[in-house]
Formats: sequence, C-alpha cells, structure tokens
Amino acid sequence: MNKDLTTLTDLEPKELVGLLDYADELKAEVKKHPRLDIAPGRMAVLVFEKPSLRTRVTFEVAMRQLGGSALYLGPTDIGLGTRETVPDVARNLSRWVDCIIARVFAHDKIEGLAANATIPVVNALSDGFHPCQALADLLTVRQHSGRLAGVTIAWTGDGNNVCNSLMLGCAMTGVNCRVATPKGFEPTPAVVEKARACAGKSGAELVLTCDPAEAASGADYIYTDVWASMGQEDEVLQRGRIFRAFQLNAELLKKAKPGAKVLHCLPAHRGDEITGDVLDGPQSVVLDQAENRLHAQRALLARLLVR
Repeated sequence: MNKDLTTLTDLEPKELVGLLDYADELKAEVKKHPRLDIAPGRMAVLVFEKPSLRTRVTFEVAMRQLGGSALYLGPTDIGLGTRETVPDVARNLSRWVDCIIARVFAHDKIEGLAANATIPVVNALSDGFHPCQALADLLTVRQHSGRLAGVTIAWTGDGNNVCNSLMLGCAMTGVNCRVATPKGFEPTPAVVEKARACAGKSGAELVLTCDPAEAASGADYIYTDVWASMGQEDEVLQRGRIFRAFQLNAELLKKAKPGAKVLHCLPAHRGDEITGDVLDGPQSVVLDQAENRLHAQRALLARLLVR
C-alpha cells in the first residue's frame, strides 16, 4: 500500500476492496476487544484548517482503539502555509509523530505534506477530494446491498470534492455512478477522465447529466451534499437558487428503485439540498454512513501505521 492516502487512486482497486474487508474484520474485533493494540504507542497528529465533528471524532477514536493516540491542531495552531511553510511543517512533524491527518482547503497542501513528510499523510478532506468519506460510502453500500459491482448510485447537487472521490471509488469497484449537477458545477474534468479510465477496467457505468430525475431513475442509492461547502459562504444565496431543482426530496426519491437508500455525508441543511422527511426517513442510511467513517478509517490507519 502507498505511504499516503491523498486520493483514492493512491490505492489499487484490489487494495481498496481489501481495505473494506479489513474494516469489516476490525469492526467485528473491536466489539469483542475495545482496545485492539494493533498500533500501540503510535501517535497521529490532526492538522485541521476546517472544523469537524465526524472526521475529528472518528480519527481520534480509531487511534485510541488501535492502541495509539492523537493530537489535535486547529486552524490557529500552525498557520499552515502562512506562518510556516507546508514543507517545514511536514518535516518537523515527521520527527515527532507517526502519521499526519490533514483537513485543509487547498488540495496542494495535502500534496505538499505528502511530498515532504517521511511518515504517512492522510487526506481527511481537501477542496479537491474526500477519500475517507468515499471509503465509508462504499462500506455502507456493501453493508446494505451485499456487494458493490453492479450497484447504481445517483448523485444530485454540486460536483464537489465528495463527488470527485465518490466517482473514483465507484469506478474502481464496479459501482455505476450517475452524477447530476447544474451546468457549470460539474465535477473536475481531470477526475472525470480518471474515473472513466477506471470504469473501463471495472465495467462500471459513469454518467454525467444535468437532469436529477435521469440520474435517479432506477438507482439503488441517491446521494447529495451541501450546496455551498466551507469557504463558499458568500455563494450560499446564489447557489440556493441554482441548485433548487436538485434537491433530494420525496418526489426525486420515488424515481429511484423501490426501497432505494438515501446517502448524505453530513452535516446536512434540511430544506436545502435534502428535505427533513427524506433525511430522517426509513430509507436513510446516513447514520450508518457516519458510523462507517470510524470503521473505514480504523482500517486505513492500521494499514498505514503497521508495516
């Protein structure tokens, strides 16, 4: 396995599936033995430019369950790339801890940390990608469908970092992915190209459309995310008007397969990208998704820290 996880394509498809298998294995183990001692004494540092509930808690809990510990550094603690250069931060942290888990704005900061650190670097979210979320998404789909290949996920909303990683994860594992976005808000072209190449090998279908109903038709899952991510607060009103037709509501859900599941990476804005009745309804598996962040990341850290 690669030293780092900056994006899902740092993994080979077999490694990705193997990581999901390991996540299931450790999930069962931790129920019997809350402290696994797989990485005793290891220390991870969480370098966060953005606030977080799920990411921070699940990584810290995962490290403790593996027998290690985690140190949190918030936005004002380092000044990543301003008070101190990214290479200097990476080189210094490499002398003190065993892993860097970074949640940043610009993706090139993740790349800079990975290029200069001698320890593993995990992308816990950047403006370009959210690979840890995609791992949890795939784990959730397999949990509920019993398989990945041939399952169909529809995405409705912004072609953002979560969408980028979802496309790659689906393409690598044979999951059909239909992405519906307004014109001008499509996922990153280079990522689409990479996903199409991966899909060509796995047999997955990748469709981009501007029609959420087309994407949702007959889908096994419908997935959405906030319309304005952190750093886009000044675009909230404009995006609200543009994305209104892409809302995940009961009408759109009816276009999917009967019993189709609802996905959302959270936090959610009820009444905007998703309605409360759908988010909290019987077809929602968003809390399973959130729980699976812990299981996926525990497995990832175990693989990176134990070599």
